[in-house]
Parts: sequence; C-alpha cells; structure tokens
Amino acid sequence: GTYRGLTEKIAHLKDLGVTAVELMPVQEFNEAQSFRSDPHTGARLKNFWGYDPISFFAVKGSYAETGAVGGQILEFKEMVRAFHVAGIEVILDVVFNHTVEGNERGPTISFRGIDNAIYYWLEDGRYYRDFTGTGHAVNASHPVVRDLILDALRYWVIEMHVDGFRFDLASVLGRDRHGHVLADAPLLERIAEDPILRDAKLIAEAWDAAGAYQVGSFSHFRWAEWNGHFRDEVRRFWRGDEGMAGRFASRICGSSDLYLMSGKGPGCSINFVTCHDGFTLNDLGSYAHKHNEANGEGNRDGSDENHSANYGIEGDSADPAIDVARRRQIKNFLLTLALARGVPMLLGGDEFRRSQRGNNNAYCQDNETSWLDWSLLGKNDEIHQFTRRALAFRREHPVLRRDIFYTGDEVQWFSAAGRSPDWSDARTKCLACFIRDGSTPPMFLIFNAGLDSTRFPLPPLSGTAWRLAIDTAQPSGHEFSRPETALLDPSSYAVDGRAIVVLSAF
Repeated sequence: GTYRGLTEKIAHLKDLGVTAVELMPVQEFNEAQSFRSDPHTGARLKNFWGYDPISFFAVKGSYAETGAVGGQILEFKEMVRAFHVAGIEVILDVVFNHTVEGNERGPTISFRGIDNAIYYWLEDGRYYRDFTGTGHAVNASHPVVRDLILDALRYWVIEMHVDGFRFDLASVLGRDRHGHVLADAPLLERIAEDPILRDAKLIAEAWDAAGAYQVGSFSHFRWAEWNGHFRDEVRRFWRGDEGMAGRFASRICGSSDLYLMSGKGPGCSINFVTCHDGFTLNDLGSYAHKHNEANGEGNRDGSDENHSANYGIEGDSADPAIDVARRRQIKNFLLTLALARGVPMLLGGDEFRRSQRGNNNAYCQDNETSWLDWSLLGKNDEIHQFTRRALAFRREHPVLRRDIFYTGDEVQWFSAAGRSPDWSDARTKCLACFIRDGSTPPMFLIFNAGLDSTRFPLPPLSGTAWRLAIDTAQPSGHEFSRPETALLDPSSYAVDGRAIVVLSAF
C-alpha cells in the first residue's frame, strides 16, 4: 500500500508485458470522510479509492512508507524513476471535476472558503449544480480555475516526472457557464496545446454523471478515451447477447465507427473490459447481479447493468463444469483485448482472478474486498500464464498494434458458412476475420460466442499452410500451440462453443 511497495511489483508487471501503469488518485484526500458502516460487521467504512481530492498539488502522504513530512514527495519520485528504469510509464488518474467539499452541507476546506462562486457551479448563490454525482462540480469554465488545473498538470509533469493523465469524468471540464457541453472546450484545448504538456498522454473518461457521453467525439485529436463501448459490447458479445456481432467486429478493428470521422486513430481507443469501477474480470463471470450490501447503502449504489453472467450459480462454485466455463470466458476476454487494435488496459489483479465477491463499487472497502491477495498469483497461475502469452502474442504480431484502421483489403469478415456475415441477423454469435496486410503472414481469427461447436471453412493460402496458434478451448497450458503445429485438415477448423481460435500462416 505504499509507493515503495509498488516498486516491488515492477518485476511482475514487466514479466507480464505491461508498458504503462495507471495509478488511481494520489492527490491528497481524506480517508475518513465516510460516515457509513458495514451493516454486517459494524466496521466504519473509508474512502479507499481517493476520488475526492483536497489539493490538486499534494502527494498523498499515507502512501509513503516513512510518514515523514515531505517524505511522500521523495518516495513518489523514487517510484516513478524505478518504473522508468524498467521501461514502464506512469499515468495518474486525476480528479479535477469535484473536490472533497461536497454540497452546501459539506465541509469548508479550501476553495469554498477562498471564493465559492469562482471555483464551483452555483445556483441562487448558495446551492450547487451537480454534474458529478458528488453534490457539486468544479467550475472549469472560469479562467482562474483553468489556470489552476493547468498549473497542477504542469507540476506533476515537471516536478514529479509523470508521463500522462487519465481525467475522471472529463466531460465536466468541457461544460460552459450554463452547463452545456462545448464541442471545443477552452480548457481541454489548452491542455492539449500546452507546450509543457506536449508529450504527456491525455486520456479522458469521456462522460459525466449528468448525461454527457462523448466516447468517440471527445475534444481535440490528442485526447485518447476510455472506450466504454468496447467494455459493454465485448461483454455482451461473449455473454451471448443477440445483435452484438457487428459491434464486436468494429471493436476488434479499432472502433473506426467511433473515431474515424473525428480524425483519430485506434491508438485513441483505450480498450478495456474491466476497471476499478465495476466487477473484476473474475466476478464478471461469477455474478449475474451486484452484491454491494457491505457498502451500507442497501445495495442501491453501483451500476445495475453489468452485462455479466454466473454460468450456473451466483458466486463461488465447486462445480468443475462451472469453473471451466468461467476460466474459458476469462481467457476469451483477455485474448480479445490482445487481438483488438487500440490500447489494451487491464485491471490490476485480473491476471490472477482477484475477486471482490460481487461488489461492483468497492470505493469504501479498505479491506480484503479491495486488497490484492498476491497468493492468488500461484493459485491461479493458469490465468497468469495465459495473460503473459496473450500479451506476448500481441507484441510478436505488429499488425495487431498498428495505429491505423484496417482497410478493406487488409481485413475480411466471414460467417460460419464461409460467406460475408449477414450483419442484420441479430442471431449471429460466431464470425471470423482474415487479416493480411502484406507485411506479416496472414492470420485467421475465429470468435464463437455461441454454445455449440461450429466448423469454419478456411481461406485458401498460396505457398503456405495454416497452423494453429491459439485455441482457448484447449486444456490448461495448451491454449498456445507450438509454431510447427500444422492443421491436419487445411480446409476447415471446428471451434468449440465460447472459444477463440487464432490461425496463422507459415
């Protein structure tokens, strides 16, 4: 739970194939601000995530091992340097859309006492406009506030040497004095064009709690976005929902339907299936419903629609068949991330099946619910090794990582009948794509979200043969085949239900 503790995990991250870490808030916040208790245990709940900053410049003190005044600055810099030596970038999750001061009944700590009407959106001079779900919103349309935010970003880049930022509820920062979302918001353009921040990565959570949803259209071309469409539609495809095949194909190809018209490329799409906010990857296949009772809010908090499934029973199961189904789906999600153009993002602990026991909003759980149990790394080494191999496969095949969209000559989609898919058929749950860009050997990717095994005819090759590279339906440890493994039947391949197959030419 400290900056120095995190450096101890650099070897694990490097071995996994991670090239950047995104840290949840490290700007100073009040852990003891919650007045709720766990109704089962009576234990006082805490602010564990830190999405209520006290100061945009202060480094979180309790994450320092020494606890000495100013020690957190040194330890944070040491951590960043250690990551950089390992070739890993450091991205901060920053919260400029609201602060710890809350609504009109909240504490007066800083901005409210300095100039309430400048720093916050006010109604009738007293009450607060709320675009964030926290009771208020920072007034980013005021030039004083814009300068403050820019100064904070420059500080973290110049003094603390971070490589970029993920902006929480970034759409709030693009609203004008009337609350309207601007197409060319001044603050967002200033951040993108600031000479000091020119090399900093800018990632937007391109929505807010008041209805703005800008995924695919967020501001300046420099801004990348958490692709919420990728998360939801990939989840729904693998759950077997109808009408998802076409959308899933778009996500595999880098989401050109979202970004092409705005002049952005696949590199602006941060692809993810899970993040801190919601189910873990393990829980996505273990719970059909959220279980947030321990948060003390009567299970009303957190999203009600998670596009999840439990495959037979809610929660832990000793049934081998259920566990096989869950492990298969975890592998499908991980491999989908590795095969899709865009930037894949993993939630820490998903590589060894960390669980929050169905809690999809563990912001207040400073306990075993949220902590990373590193003993799971050995217990679930199968998933850990699969994650390593999937990311290694992505590195070994540059065609999957290019920051341009596929052309019609480079990718061709097929149905199980060997024809172009009928994208209007909502019942389609299996499809394949033939990738050939001329610079690398051709690849054939098959995705079967249905329950039944399906045999796919294979495109003919000239002078080469198809080999099996990956099959998520194979037994543990055998999903990735040896390079020399050629297909016995070069004309077709049978794909099990809920499985991905990758064939490559050699």
